[in-house]
Amino acid sequence: MERSHSHTHGHSHSIEINKGNKNVFLIGIGLNMTFVLAEVIAGFAYNSMALLTDAGHNLSDVASLVVSLVAFWMAKKKSSAVYTYGYKKTTALAALVNAVVLLIAIGVLGYEAFIRLFKPQPVSGGVIAWVAALGIIINSVSAFLFFRQKHELNSKAAYLHLLADALVSLGVVIAGVIISYTHVYWLDPAIGLVIMVVILVGTWSLLRDSFKMTIDAVPTGIELDEIKKVIVGVQHVKHVHHVHVWSISTTENALTAHVVIDEQLSFEQKLKVVEEIKHELEHHNIHHSTIELAFSREE
Repeated sequence: MERSHSHTHGHSHSIEINKGNKNVFLIGIGLNMTFVLAEVIAGFAYNSMALLTDAGHNLSDVASLVVSLVAFWMAKKKSSAVYTYGYKKTTALAALVNAVVLLIAIGVLGYEAFIRLFKPQPVSGGVIAWVAALGIIINSVSAFLFFRQKHELNSKAAYLHLLADALVSLGVVIAGVIISYTHVYWLDPAIGLVIMVVILVGTWSLLRDSFKMTIDAVPTGIELDEIKKVIVGVQHVKHVHHVHVWSISTTENALTAHVVIDEQLSFEQKLKVVEEIKHELEHHNIHHSTIELAFSREE
């Protein structure tokens, strides 16, 4: 029986992604923090609860971006005798935190909107519309930056957050314009409730994927039966069992497996079989593989 462990080129690729994302996160944090301050100032100046509430929502997103940026930094720290995979898993935890924070924000805003639906309060529609329009611009620009790198889960989290903010701002602009002309104040919370449902639907997949990562479930997009077929399809492989696939981070996946091969092979041939298995797995988004060779099926 032989064992072979592989650290493939996927690791260096993920580091490049992290470096590329760093500036995007810093720009996103700066733009959105500026908008939060603008909403707070306008909210207090014009006694607009809608702007103050939305500022709280945007501030939670700024906090989420900061958490993700810290996670990227932690992911690049080298492994140790205790943390043998380093701190890569922090990227998955950050994505889970992002999803939970957004769901909590939705709950708070949804509750406030529901209360105001039955007890509408007079607001300055014009001011709300103009400030919210600024929010659309800032959040759309920020969302576009993250959209270009949304294959990484934390970038996807940031993209969903910012897109949700842009949708919220659009709803607020529409409500502000209508309120300015009609003084029908219940439109503001009504549009808010509709947008909350849209955000909830978009956030659910992020919560599901990040939760699966934290409990080492098979990563989204990878089918275990398909992976087994790939391994068995390699020449001289008779059977594969005890296959486990999980996420090391939001960009890297790992696998362990017991592989039964032809016992008549030479040592060099066995090594070639292992290398071929690893090569095939790389094409199926598995970057780290540990293959244990056997010459009879073990159950």
